[in-house]
Amino acid sequence: MNIVSILLGFIIVLNILFAIVMIFRERRDAPSSWAWLLVLFFIPVLGFVLYLLFGQNLSRYHMFQWEDRKKLGIEKLLATQLEEIRKNTFAFQSETAKQHKQLINMQVINNDAVLTEDNSVDIFTDGNEKFAQLFKDIEEATDHIHLQYYILKNGELGKKLIAALTKKAAQGVKVRVLYDDLGSRGLRKSFFKELRAAEGEVEVFFPSKLRWINLRLNYRNHRKLVIIDGKTGYVGGFNVGDEYLGLDPSFGYWRDTHLRIQGTAVHAIQARFILDWNQATEKRTIAYSQELFPEPVISVGNSSLQIVTSGPDSEWEQIKNGYIKMISTAKKSVCIQTPYFIPDASLLDALKIACLSGIEVQLMIPNKPDHPFVYWATLSYVAELLNSGAKVYIYDNGFIHAKMIVVDNEIASVGTANIDVRSFKLNFEVNAFIYDENIARKLSEEFQYDVMQSREYTLEAYHQRSKAIRFKESVSRLLSPIL
Repeated sequence: MNIVSILLGFIIVLNILFAIVMIFRERRDAPSSWAWLLVLFFIPVLGFVLYLLFGQNLSRYHMFQWEDRKKLGIEKLLATQLEEIRKNTFAFQSETAKQHKQLINMQVINNDAVLTEDNSVDIFTDGNEKFAQLFKDIEEATDHIHLQYYILKNGELGKKLIAALTKKAAQGVKVRVLYDDLGSRGLRKSFFKELRAAEGEVEVFFPSKLRWINLRLNYRNHRKLVIIDGKTGYVGGFNVGDEYLGLDPSFGYWRDTHLRIQGTAVHAIQARFILDWNQATEKRTIAYSQELFPEPVISVGNSSLQIVTSGPDSEWEQIKNGYIKMISTAKKSVCIQTPYFIPDASLLDALKIACLSGIEVQLMIPNKPDHPFVYWATLSYVAELLNSGAKVYIYDNGFIHAKMIVVDNEIASVGTANIDVRSFKLNFEVNAFIYDENIARKLSEEFQYDVMQSREYTLEAYHQRSKAIRFKESVSRLLSPIL
């Protein structure tokens, strides 16, 4: 036997061992298990590599321990709301929030997502406008700036951001920056040299033990959060890179959705950042300080919202469950924007049932893939929605990266979670669930504006796709539980 045969035999034996572990120890859901079994046994060598990169199920005990820590700054409010829910004495200030009591209760009980009803919310759909306001807020910071992004690039925007943060750190403002090692791959420590010299702090989420390569492609921190002085918070889809300003010709105009929030909801965003920061650092953990959770300015606003997070450390898929609950309450309409549409059976069925019940379901997806397999799988799921009576639009004015759902122009969710298994199970995500007709209507108006820059995708167009696309779509659909 030559060395190739021996190596191939060794890999096949390992594939069998992986399969046994996956079935009897990890106990994944059936679709995911079958997808990995197909990969391991039909493409053994490549499947072996793919499983090492994507398939390993990391120990929750060793990796994800920060959920057991107290959510600093919101424990008292959380305890009060849990008690009021138990006694059915929850006093809603907003009639819209009261009408969605079950959804709110679910997120408070299972996600510690406190409801706050004194917020103002600004919506940004253009990167230039979002970052212009962010730089203005950074310039006006007096106590601290906490910044967390999945992607932070060493481009013009990234350099400008770090320069602004360095300036504030030199003025005595406490600056902390947290970024994901895989999302920001290629970013060198020297990029933060001046910020660190000015007493700014930088931490990396789930870094690789190898200098240039991160083989841990799952369990990434996909959240994008900024908290300034504990009074202003940002959450949404924009990362830090020149493409988010529409400067990458391969994508063109970048259409996203981001929120700027003021009010008590910022305390929940702050608590989320602290949990993530303390998990990432060994020496510079954040302790409770009143300066991190200042009393909101009186009469900032009256928008009701919850900051809901999810990830592989959670028992429940909170953001997905929130989507399903929202869809189930729809009486007139459901509008969704997402760059990836690979729903599991529960979410897909919820949308189909809405369609079959006479609810107007509208979905908007990009006209170009940034991940080809994901895009082809998206088309197959889109076809099922079309067959149920939904309207699907292909955004043609660049690339749409927004993660948004609006129901009945009453409630909405905006954040970082795509509609796919990766966002619902494998990545750490954060969304704002908003119970405010004015905000929901504004988001719906943005959707309808985007419709004018899109083309409707019909069943006829779907059936006219080429044989090559049909083949790619079939393979991608088969692998969709692990994409």
